[in-house]
Amino acid sequence: MPISRRLLLTGGAALALTGCGSDTGRGDKGSGRPRLSHWYHQYGEAGTRQAVGRYAAAYEKADVRIEWRPGNYDQQTAAALLTDSGPDVFEVDGPTLDQIRGGQVTDLTALLDGAKDDFHPVVLAPKTWDGRVWGVPQAIDTQFLYYRRSLLEKAGVRPPRTLDELVDAAGRLTSGTVKGLFLGNDGGAGVLGGTPLYAAGLSLVTAGGKPGFDDPAAARTLGKLHRLYAGKSLLLGAPADWSDPAALVQGLTAMQWSGLWALPQVKTALGDDFGVLPFPADGPAGKPAVPVGAYAAAVSARSARRKEAEAYVKWLWVDRTDHQEDFALSYGFHIPARRSLAAKAAKLKEGAAAEVVGFTNDHGYAQPLLWTVAARTAYQDALSRIIKEGADPERELKAVVRRTADELRRAGKKP
Repeated sequence: MPISRRLLLTGGAALALTGCGSDTGRGDKGSGRPRLSHWYHQYGEAGTRQAVGRYAAAYEKADVRIEWRPGNYDQQTAAALLTDSGPDVFEVDGPTLDQIRGGQVTDLTALLDGAKDDFHPVVLAPKTWDGRVWGVPQAIDTQFLYYRRSLLEKAGVRPPRTLDELVDAAGRLTSGTVKGLFLGNDGGAGVLGGTPLYAAGLSLVTAGGKPGFDDPAAARTLGKLHRLYAGKSLLLGAPADWSDPAALVQGLTAMQWSGLWALPQVKTALGDDFGVLPFPADGPAGKPAVPVGAYAAAVSARSARRKEAEAYVKWLWVDRTDHQEDFALSYGFHIPARRSLAAKAAKLKEGAAAEVVGFTNDHGYAQPLLWTVAARTAYQDALSRIIKEGADPERELKAVVRRTADELRRAGKKP
């Protein structure tokens, strides 16, 4: 899936924020309520930490202790799930297939009874295995293309609707100190991931569990990304990388790939002088592509209080729609995982925000559960060589297809 902009890699020990106890005046001594631990990765958005503490304090059936954990959160949780001292409930960019098949997380399917169809199906799919749900999506993050209306109008360039038009526009918009397009300081290999493949009408993994890009269209599309790099129309070495809209608002680039979280900053800086687009389609079978992803709440299978933990997750991420909307839109700018909430949220009803919600509904894709770390690494390395070095896309992709097929065969074996 696409990279969570809100995951900050910082040093230091985990900071504990207590949902009950000294921070709330609701100590658990003599209360008769079970104590639950709930882990979150460290968000970079002011107020989020305090908000999740308020949610926990409002839950009356357990004393919930929130732990706010900086550092390599995914590594921390993966290790903790193998012990009896890990969290009862934890936020996860997953769970992974190994965690599911290894019996490290609990089946949460019953928690979504009556509400499952309201969760965005694209982000729910990677949380689902063998017909069962293993994590409840919290809020949707998405990425797309921003462009400066005035710069495109001055150059006589229309907003690009195909990849060929994007390549052409980036060249025509490059002038003097302004570059046509910013895809990140590495030229786009790190952030784009599988997005160009989906724009070509392909996928990372097929519904049948096969590599989804064993097709000449994949090499054709990725080769066009090298044209952007070789044509010197990409901004490289910007003061801030793709997740920060500074390059766009400071006039260093006419178009920038970034995320929904940046929209309020872009709107404040540019007013109406910007527009938004999905990644443009390529080829006769192509279609616009928008990467989406969502952290989920999961329950550790090693928790001694699994039933209580499941009840808490249902309360917070299924029943309390007010908390869900608050979490998505009051501290950063994200889309609620529930489609009914996204449809009625005032902040998402107009302008660019409403367009982006439409993009996610019409063109959204998420990294499939079967897209393993090894396959992803092989693909990212190949994509980097194609973009920056002009490596032969067909040859590079053949090697990645073989590695992906090996991974899929491994994933298909019984644990």
